[in-house]
Amino acid sequence: MTYAARSRRTTAVLAVLSLGILALTACKGDTDQDASAPGTTASPSATEGGKGGGKDTDKPSTAGQGEGDGEDSSGGAEGTPATSEPGTDDDQDGGVGMCETTDLSYKVTVASKLVNHALLAATNKSGDPCLLPADDLVITIPGLDGAAEHMGPEGKDWIMKPGETAYAGILFARADTAGGKSADKVEVALTAAESPATVTIVDGPVTVNDGQVTSFFGTAEDALTY
Repeated sequence: MTYAARSRRTTAVLAVLSLGILALTACKGDTDQDASAPGTTASPSATEGGKGGGKDTDKPSTAGQGEGDGEDSSGGAEGTPATSEPGTDDDQDGGVGMCETTDLSYKVTVASKLVNHALLAATNKSGDPCLLPADDLVITIPGLDGAAEHMGPEGKDWIMKPGETAYAGILFARADTAGGKSADKVEVALTAAESPATVTIVDGPVTVNDGQVTSFFGTAEDALTY
């Protein structure tokens, strides 16, 4: 009896162990299949993802270009109009101020003593360009009343660069007028509203009566023509 019972228990234990071994084997097989399954399915999903990714990649790049174009047309860096310099197109002088008498240095040299003809050279010493009033030149003689009358053609206001020189001819005495006063200095003002600069006449003195003066010119030859 005891032996039979032990045999049955032994048989039962072996049966349980056999079932356990079969279960472990089955689990291991499933695990191996699960481990190998991703490897076989990964390639198709990657391929499909690549195709889908290609389409997705194309779409954002197109959208990006459209957004960039929108920024340019709505005032981006490329769409912003260039600003012009102030005053360059508004006035003939381009915003340059008028020359004042004190902006220029002056030299008066006798060109012909027979007719008391002299050359006035006015040079821009200010360091900045300025607009020279060509026809408003005022020439007077210290101690004498009145200013020289205008002679020759009218000139045109022009911009003098720093260091540039303008010329005017001065006729101190007319050939048909007798007498006069001797002078070795002359007063020069660009306009009647300004205080004049007193300039010594080189190779003076000269005889003064009924003086005349030209407009400003760009060359000494033009200034002495009249």
